[in-house]
Amino acid sequence: MDAVMTRTAPAWHETPFWDRVADRYARSKIGDLDAYEEKLRLNQALLRADAQVLELGCGTGMTAVRHAPHAARVHATDMSEKMLDHGRRRAAEAGVDNVTFERATVETLQAPAGAYDAVLAMSLMHLVEDQPAALRRIRDWLRPGGAFVSSTVCLADGLGFLRPVLPVLRWLGRAPHVHFLRREAWIRTLREAGFEVERDWRPGRRAAVFVVARKPA
Repeated sequence: MDAVMTRTAPAWHETPFWDRVADRYARSKIGDLDAYEEKLRLNQALLRADAQVLELGCGTGMTAVRHAPHAARVHATDMSEKMLDHGRRRAAEAGVDNVTFERATVETLQAPAGAYDAVLAMSLMHLVEDQPAALRRIRDWLRPGGAFVSSTVCLADGLGFLRPVLPVLRWLGRAPHVHFLRREAWIRTLREAGFEVERDWRPGRRAAVFVVARKPA
């Protein structure tokens, strides 16, 4: 799931790309199943039965549905209605009734301050154009002590050769906007946004960086 071109893009003009790949994305296999299951376990260890959870860039809803038994409610958002349609079907097939799906991005979602115990952004933040602004919104949505969990592709760490390729693919409509992040810079950005970083894990040399951060209590 941590491929370069995964999850929701940052602005509505990217929607056609994600609508177009939704069916293929729903059929795709998880690249590193062990790492995915470990991320689920680490996520779920942060939750309680009464937890209110927001997932940004939920894609086809796989992670939201897996977390649903561990929380009171999961509010799953994505910019692609076709991705959300897959999520709704997935939830219905699993008999899950505490996941709601909404078409929204981190920039457009309207939520009260302190509404969530946890905010998840799995394979999303490298696609967000204005990361500091997005992090401010996420921090505001969290209750004091709430967790922000992210899995972020850091292309500048060993995949810099893609830098001249991705703009061409984007122009051809075959890739979204992607930031070329470095792990250290991403962690610094989180701290500058006021988060306390509790865990920083990379399951492989070129794998996405999994971070558990907290809004100070």
